[in-house]
Amino acid sequence: MNGLFSLDGRRAFVTGANSGIGRAVALGLAAHGADIILHHFGGGEGTAALRDEIVSQGRDAAVVEADFTQPGAAEALADDARAKHGPVDILIANAAIEHRAPWTDVTAAHIEIHVAANFASLLTLTQKLVPPMAERGWGRVVAIGSVMATRPRAETVVYAALKSAQLTVIRAIAREVAGRGVTMNVISPGAIVTGRNAARYADPAFRRAVVAKIPAERVGRPEDMVGAAVLLCSNAGSYITGADIPINGGWTIGDAPGALPEAA
Repeated sequence: MNGLFSLDGRRAFVTGANSGIGRAVALGLAAHGADIILHHFGGGEGTAALRDEIVSQGRDAAVVEADFTQPGAAEALADDARAKHGPVDILIANAAIEHRAPWTDVTAAHIEIHVAANFASLLTLTQKLVPPMAERGWGRVVAIGSVMATRPRAETVVYAALKSAQLTVIRAIAREVAGRGVTMNVISPGAIVTGRNAARYADPAFRRAVVAKIPAERVGRPEDMVGAAVLLCSNAGSYITGADIPINGGWTIGDAPGALPEAA
């Protein structure tokens, strides 16, 4: 594949690749020529099927597993992936946990596992993978953010706060490596229907309430994330770094027309 959007010869490491956004992005990068390392924790059958699908399209794919809530897991995974599969050109930091609870009930343990999985693992993976990218003069990091960084809810206070912290990490490191051919960005989904939340969106009343707030008048699909990911990971996105791209049907620019009474 030729052109600005080609990823021929690139190897992408996608965390949380077994379902939802991670799966869609992995398939999108592979369709543009990238070989893929697919990380998962649980859901092994789905990840194996995804590997087979990518291989059937003529790309290389490998499956790795790690629990990012465990100390040292992200560091060991990065070292093992590089040793077994070669240099990583693209990091898609998608893996995360989101355990909801009333803000008054948040415990130290709740905070600890969210920090480990949603923040510390990102920092560790960038520490291990970004310096070699800079040495080679080309690299891409795309972290999957969330609309909750700008529209937080009390029952997801830790998750939302760490999505904001994730953006700070990406922007801080992006300044250091931009001059050496490495870009680092965030793409932030809004209401995206995945296997994890499909049951909630199957409730017609809940779905109507969400759609009523979105100017695009629909909820999102994992595939809606792919275009921005491919752009940022290809040479077409070489002058974009430190950005946070909202992919939410316009939700963050305001509620849909008619969602609220017009001001007098």
